[in-house]
This record gives sequence, C-alpha cells and structure tokens, in this order.
Amino acid sequence: MEAVIRSMSKPRRFARKGRIAAVPAPRYSVDMQTELHNKWQQVLARDARQDGRFVFAVRTTGVFCRPSCPSRRPRRDSVEFFAGPREAERAGYRACLRCKPTQISEQAQYVLRARQLLDNAEGVVTLAQLSKRVGLSPFHLQRLFKRATGLSPREYQSARRMQHMKAGLRRGDDVTTALYDAGFGSPSRLYENANQQLGMTPGTYRRGGAGATITFAVASTPLGRMLVAATDRGLCAVRFGESAMDLEHGLRKEFHAAGLRRDDAALRRYVEPLLANLRGENTMIDLPLDIRATAFQKKVWEALRQIPRGETRSYSEVAREIGDPRAVRAVARACATNPVAIAVPCHRVVRSDGGLAGYRWGMERKKKLLKMEQ
Repeated sequence: MEAVIRSMSKPRRFARKGRIAAVPAPRYSVDMQTELHNKWQQVLARDARQDGRFVFAVRTTGVFCRPSCPSRRPRRDSVEFFAGPREAERAGYRACLRCKPTQISEQAQYVLRARQLLDNAEGVVTLAQLSKRVGLSPFHLQRLFKRATGLSPREYQSARRMQHMKAGLRRGDDVTTALYDAGFGSPSRLYENANQQLGMTPGTYRRGGAGATITFAVASTPLGRMLVAATDRGLCAVRFGESAMDLEHGLRKEFHAAGLRRDDAALRRYVEPLLANLRGENTMIDLPLDIRATAFQKKVWEALRQIPRGETRSYSEVAREIGDPRAVRAVARACATNPVAIAVPCHRVVRSDGGLAGYRWGMERKKKLLKMEQ
C-alpha cells in the first residue's frame, strides 16, 4: 500500500510526443501572383493593347470578355483569366455580346499583321516598308499602331531588340553576341539607350545587377508598410504592402544580384518627406528620382507631378495635357507601371465618370489616399 501511495505522490512524467511535421501549404509563385495582378490592372485600365493576348471571365455572369470591354468592371474575386476564347469556352463561359471577344476588328487585324511582321523581321523595317506590306498608308498605320500599342512601329522595334538582347544576356551570352543577335548595328546604338531601358550597363544587367548598390528602408504608414529604395542618384522605388518581408523579397527578386542593404537611418531623408506628405504636412514632394522610363512615360509622370494635392485628373485629361489626346489607354498603362508611389501621384488619376479605376497597390489604398488629401 505504501508503495502505491508513494507512486501516486510522485509527479508523473510523460514521454514527450514526437512532433508531426506540418505539411507545407501550397503557395502561388511570386511570378504567378504578379502576372495575375498585372492582368487585372490591364482589365481595369481597359487596355486595348492586351486584346488577343488573354480574356477575362466573370463567374457571376458566365461571360468572358476582352480586356478593353467597355462594360462595368466586376469584383476581382469573381474574375478568372484565360489565354484565349477557346480556353474560356471549354471552361463553360460564353462570349460577351458587347465586346465580341471571339471576333477581331479590321483595324486590329492590320495592327496584328504589322506586329507579326516586325516580330519576325531580320533587321530594321521602315514605316514605308511596313505600310506597303500591311496595305495601309504610313499615316494610318502609324496612328493605328500607336493607338493599339502605345508605341510607334520604330519604338516597338527598339523595345523588341532590347527584349531579345536581355534574353540573350540572361542565357549567358557575352554582350557582343547578344547585341548583334538582337539586331543592334553597333555597340554604340545599344549603349546610348541602355542606361534608360536597362537601368544599368548591359554587362551589369548580364550579372543580374551585380555591382549596383541599392539602399532601402521600410516604414509604417496609415496605408500599411511602405518600402523606400534609392540609389546614389535618387529615389528608385516606393511600394506598399502588408508585410515588410514580402516587400523586401519583391525588391530582391527584381535586383537579385545587386548590392541591397537595409539602412533606415541613411534613407531618412527620403522617408520623412514621404511620411510628411501622407500626414498632409508637406504638400509637395521634391526628391531626386532615379527611375528608368520611355519618353512617353516621362511625359505622363511629369504631368502627374503637376496635379495639386486634393485634386484629380481623368486619364483623358492627362492625355490632352501631354499633347496626345488619343493616348488614354497608354496613359493608364504608364500610371500602372509607376515605380515610385506618392512621389509620382498616379493615385490622383481617375476615370472620366469619377470612378477610381485601378491602382497598383490596391483600390482601398487609393480611396484612403484621396480621402486623406481632401
């Protein structure tokens, strides 16, 4: 009996249970998330340049549309994307009767034909040569092509050459091989635009940004976490998100071989004016910028910086201000690709009817920004 009592009085020791490893939850790749986000922004902007590249379908209506469809935009959680009409129909959706995504207009056919010719061309194609092969006058082809793509045929060829060169550099080709394979006639023609379009020399780009130095900081704001990054020449990124870790991951993915370092103290001269602007204490942001842009993007972003705090402009008004009234969709695209939120206030651009359209960092942030600035 005493032995039983002694055993009951002793604290019991249980063997530690072995931990069961949690099954990792499936994760969407960052690339997939970015691609879906970009497509949604293009749908919000009614970007006609994306027509023929994908369609979006609305679960609540069972209808699929082209990105430029003029119909009212659905909720994001009701939308899914397909590579084309055939894939959407296989999933049980029917074509929109308004934008007719299964058909292609005569004008779109001309542009598609021109793009195919430029994509497959061996060398530089002049506007006169292109118009003759397409069957339109140079004037009409130039106008249609720029309205659809936001670029002239010459600018389109330049962008394609740069894309081919970047692909070659990523494959490991040396700079000379990559530039001639891409169609550049000489190294000088490449280097005169490389800093603007690559943000660095071709050799540095080939090494994934190796040698470039970017300092960044993360701060808390009423809009969530804000990442601010700068080079020695100026501000190069202002991004919003819920997680500092995700923001940093996105920056490192873009500049995977650059010298990235977090230094909140060093970036205080950039962060404080941005925070003051959010608080309404500093209505103008006059910070040096180091952002790469096409000539068109520069015109748009400069126009955005002239919009006073508390006011908005429509995409068509911005297009008129830069002297290109027909470039409404291209203006929307330039707003969507703005790399420095707040510093270039793309949130102040709305639809002609006053609707908010899209915002790279989320509609709720855009609403809150505009409300804070009133």
